[in-house]
Amino acid sequence: MKRVLPESKFHLIPLGEVGGYKVRPGMYEINGATAIPGGVNFTIHSNQATSCELLLFHRKEEEPYAVLPFPDNYRIGNVFSMIVFGLQIDEFEYAYRMDGPYDPKKGLLFDKNHVLLDPYAKAVTGQSIWGEKTQGTENPYHARVVKDDFDWEDAKPLLTPLEDTVIYEMHVRGFTQDSSSGVAFPGTFAGISEKIPYLRELGVTAVELMPIFEFDELKDKREYKGNDLLNYWGYSTISFFAPNTSYAAGIEYNQEGNELKNLIKLLHENGMEVYLDVVFNHTAEGNEEGPVISYKGLDNQIYYILTPDGYYYNFSGCGNTLNCNHPIVQQMILECLRYWVITYRVDGFRFDLASILGRNEDGSPMSKPPLLQSLAFDPILGNVKLIAEAWDAGGLYQVGNFPSWNRWLEWNGKYRDDIRAFLKGDCGRAGTAVTRILGSEDLYEERMGCNASVNFITCHDGFTLYDLYAYNEKHNEANGWDNSDGANDNASWNCGIEGDTDDKEVIRLRFRMMKNAAAVLLLSRGVPMFLAGDEFGNTQFGNNNPYCQDNIISWLDWNLFEKNRKLFEFFKFLIAFRKKHDPIRKHTSSCSYGFPEISVHDVNAWESNFREDSHYVGIMYAGRTKQLDDCVYLAVNTYWESLTIKLPKLPLGHYWYLAVNTFEEESVIRPSVKVDEQVEIKERSVMIFRAGNIYE
Repeated sequence: MKRVLPESKFHLIPLGEVGGYKVRPGMYEINGATAIPGGVNFTIHSNQATSCELLLFHRKEEEPYAVLPFPDNYRIGNVFSMIVFGLQIDEFEYAYRMDGPYDPKKGLLFDKNHVLLDPYAKAVTGQSIWGEKTQGTENPYHARVVKDDFDWEDAKPLLTPLEDTVIYEMHVRGFTQDSSSGVAFPGTFAGISEKIPYLRELGVTAVELMPIFEFDELKDKREYKGNDLLNYWGYSTISFFAPNTSYAAGIEYNQEGNELKNLIKLLHENGMEVYLDVVFNHTAEGNEEGPVISYKGLDNQIYYILTPDGYYYNFSGCGNTLNCNHPIVQQMILECLRYWVITYRVDGFRFDLASILGRNEDGSPMSKPPLLQSLAFDPILGNVKLIAEAWDAGGLYQVGNFPSWNRWLEWNGKYRDDIRAFLKGDCGRAGTAVTRILGSEDLYEERMGCNASVNFITCHDGFTLYDLYAYNEKHNEANGWDNSDGANDNASWNCGIEGDTDDKEVIRLRFRMMKNAAAVLLLSRGVPMFLAGDEFGNTQFGNNNPYCQDNIISWLDWNLFEKNRKLFEFFKFLIAFRKKHDPIRKHTSSCSYGFPEISVHDVNAWESNFREDSHYVGIMYAGRTKQLDDCVYLAVNTYWESLTIKLPKLPLGHYWYLAVNTFEEESVIRPSVKVDEQVEIKERSVMIFRAGNIYE
């Protein structure tokens, strides 16, 4: 008997006509707009809408050339889906209009006059040139259908183990926008590609990109003292599925994202993973006074956490709060992350204000948030790094107890605060500093151990490493808020003079403090992360909240790379040193010295009686690397005077060798110098020793 196969869904016959186009019911389970042979499938859903129209636009046109109402029988449940035949994806842009009840007190904002962006749009128009937006319409954003034809060849995920990971946080535009970067395509994905040899030389294993989803840099644009202030950082998402087109060097009509894909592919080929800073806590639609772009007009009461009288809860500090644990929003977020992993081969995500992702629909914290759990166990995301900024602007602080299921890492804000205070010489911080250096066991022992802790001293939010030791106070005057914005408690120290100076001793001290911080960070258990430009002393001139500064305050000044090359070489050495010595990063088999895997020391070996006035910490890692004994001793003196320390006694024929001494201008000792067990460590300095035998 001959088997009759069903007709392929991609060889479909029109069943009707709408607005002069042949149509038929679409593929309801595929959200967004998808090109198929002969046409395009459009699918969108809304729980409360009574009708939906598809709008087709010519490129850069404000008025649609075609309006196609979805027939009543093209809706199943709450999903509208229609295949429109005869469309070529490079000949149109699209949006929607929804009609339905309007009752703001119940959170219903339907208005058939609002032009709505597809929440599943893979490319967004209307703001493709940085700082320029299409004028004349309430909502300038339209969507494009993207042709995904990028050739990844036989690329495989790097799957870098957490213990081997070193994260480099950067802003796409700021990394190369200044002319000093010397790239052909400044401020773009292509510009970063040009700097890959630099990143490879530095030795980082992962690049974490600040928000690259389509965002509105002109949101809340204002002028202050002749300078345009923008939403430069990008924490104002327009579309979660679309890359920011103004970060592309060229126009990518209907192939948006290829330049980003090429960057990711090149980074992978050079041994670096790519993490995205994602903002699922709020959107650019803002509060009651904000624009209607997409979610408000589709299902306002579903996508946002609302008060009983229809106002927006503001746990994000940005006007609204995404209702992350509503099943529909959960589905969107999960589909979004899967899309970036499958289509862009992204290796990890850092979730901005991630505690919001654990809030219930009434705003209360949940013990087992379904969204966080579903992300932790999703098969597609199984090898992806999930990193939480474990707090929000509503006062929820979860560092150490973020719901994790042994999958979530955390930005360890306590590491930042405690290490900053210890390094600048605060009293009573030695014991806490030890805990942080050794992976914050007090926070993560019950979870993934030290690998749950993303250790950082600086990030985009706050002082740069140089500014941490050049300013006692924030200097955010350029932001236009009378210096009232930004954190007031920075645990910083200006080394004696506020800001810029020609004093050689102060400058020398500042660079020693920066090297001390780098040494402690890169010899701590956990995953180290630092801010782009810290490795060559980039400055924000004391601004600890440059979210609005699209200028040299936020851009990297690559002239400083040549000026401060020795600092770059120091970072480079430390990253390589960390990679070379396994016991620093992870548990290994025991070494033959009989030492424990980790030991803590005061100025005298094997003693660790830290007092209020203790300013010295010694950490020794011991184990095996490539079947050889491997022992490293980190000595940190934050006191303002020299100290004499005693290193642990080694077996006969083995000696301590000095590898790093931050007190010296040439901080890296090449080759390592053999030292006695009793050593003087200068004031406010770090020394690193390694053990070896007489033949080394």
